[in-house]
Amino acid sequence: MDRSMDESADEAIPSATRSHPGEPAAPWPTAFQPLGDVPDPARVDPAVLGALLDRHGWHRRGGATGRYSRWTPPGPPAPPGGGTSLLVPDTTAFPDSEDLLGEALTALARSAAPSAREVLISLTVPSDEIRWWREAPEPVGGAASWTGAEQLRTAARQVLLAGALAVRGRTGYHGARHRRRARAALEGVLVGPVSDGRDLTAFVPVEPGRAVAVRLHHALHATRDAVDYQRATGGLEAFDAAVGAGVSRELTEALITLVRGSEGAGVALEWAPAAGIPAGCPARPEPVEFTPGDLPALRLAGARYLREEPAVTVRITGAVVGLRRSGPRGAGVVRLRVLAGAEVPHVRLELDEEAYRIAGHAHLVGLPVRVEGRLESRGGFRRLTRASQVVPVQVDEAERDRLMKSLQENVDHFEEACTGEQ
Repeated sequence: MDRSMDESADEAIPSATRSHPGEPAAPWPTAFQPLGDVPDPARVDPAVLGALLDRHGWHRRGGATGRYSRWTPPGPPAPPGGGTSLLVPDTTAFPDSEDLLGEALTALARSAAPSAREVLISLTVPSDEIRWWREAPEPVGGAASWTGAEQLRTAARQVLLAGALAVRGRTGYHGARHRRRARAALEGVLVGPVSDGRDLTAFVPVEPGRAVAVRLHHALHATRDAVDYQRATGGLEAFDAAVGAGVSRELTEALITLVRGSEGAGVALEWAPAAGIPAGCPARPEPVEFTPGDLPALRLAGARYLREEPAVTVRITGAVVGLRRSGPRGAGVVRLRVLAGAEVPHVRLELDEEAYRIAGHAHLVGLPVRVEGRLESRGGFRRLTRASQVVPVQVDEAERDRLMKSLQENVDHFEEACTGEQ
């Protein structure tokens, strides 16, 4: 069903983001996807496994030099004979290397340590890791703050989408543009549970998500530099230059959500060991931190991006899915589902009586229309102004049948066109 013609300029964050195994699906938009079988030891590189164990806080406690190493979970040492202990071969050159890897992976799958699950995820699907955290005041009674956890989830969604949008185009304000492809770039992302309401990790598969992680790395550091410049000089010029690194209103709004109500917050990235280090990026990126004192600069930058993003001249082909005017004659408002010409799902436009009649007839026979105009940034690039050259577009029978089916599903809009109801 189509949304209201007055839908908000700020859409929800990526519907493609999936729940981390072990977390209920409710806070995330798509279905729960459990992790599959333990990774095949024949396909696991011991060096990658060792790097992941080290990243997630496991302790290396010796072993046979040059042959294998022994790893124990994060935290204090377990009593003798208790806890998980992994023997990880240093190479695959020895006859028992694959057996040792298989035993280590099985032990990881059985371990109660949360980090064990994260290591297995990164082995199953090579992923860059993005971690968010918030330093919030200690809640009464020491219980984790549900509100803080929800705020952290929301901020994480917004940051991921801002990065995916920046891959599609460098602009100060994306609005409704590029969102379908941005969401597609987030297919397969796994998001972990919020730890104590303060810490959250996303696993972004290298294919196709590395471009998003790399863009976020550059954009977050550029944002930090621009905020420092604004706080030191009062000028916003650095935010203009930061657009080239991927900074946008969407990212500044995401960081405001992350920081608001906290004593400080940050984002850290770690590259997938199996995929190597992206070109132009450090091996161990520095975390990027923000404080409540940064909020005024972020708000000013977001307002500047929104105010200064120009309208775009376009020629759109779209299916008529909404018609509305105040009487049986005169100008009216038309809503199009965009098929080509702009990276937005829907636009609305006001047409004079003759153009409105053409759009209504195209709607009746299941034909899209082509129209020229200016896609306005106000409202999120959902409004087309100065509309002209409205003409029906011929399509093949299969496409016409699909459009006619859409017409039947939106019969209320058709009735508005005939009766002139509001």
